[in-house]
Amino acid sequence: MTTRTRMNVYFDPALLKQLDALAMRRKVSKSAIVEAAVASFLSGDTSEKLEAAMSRRLDRLGREIDALDEDLAVLGETISLFINIWLSSTPPLPESAQASARAKGAERFERFMQTLGRRLATGDRFLKELSRDLDSLHDDPVRDEAGTNGDQE
Repeated sequence: MTTRTRMNVYFDPALLKQLDALAMRRKVSKSAIVEAAVASFLSGDTSEKLEAAMSRRLDRLGREIDALDEDLAVLGETISLFINIWLSSTPPLPESAQASARAKGAERFERFMQTLGRRLATGDRFLKELSRDLDSLHDDPVRDEAGTNGDQE
């Protein structure tokens, strides 16, 4: 058993309330909390540990930002390609058909928004699906052989 020396210290009443609450929550003595806090404060390597932890977090955030940047680039290219193809292949409508086309477009847009809402609510993402589809294309030898045979004919 370690011998302990008693010491009287003074706390701000608000800080003492926080200490009491923490001791009750963690079911430890106030002395144990104060001792741990003082030991942490006095240890020389605390700043190095904190710096290492921050460095790891920043590295992880950097990797996540890089992945988001790549996803955003894929989405931008996808949308621009779609718009380019759609604009170059869609003929203009005669004046008499434009009103019905607008109504049909509003109906389709409403269905699109409902579908988008459902997909976002379930966590299903286009880029995840695209990645899975591409991985399955590379992993499927039957499809690879069929594609190779079809190209050679």
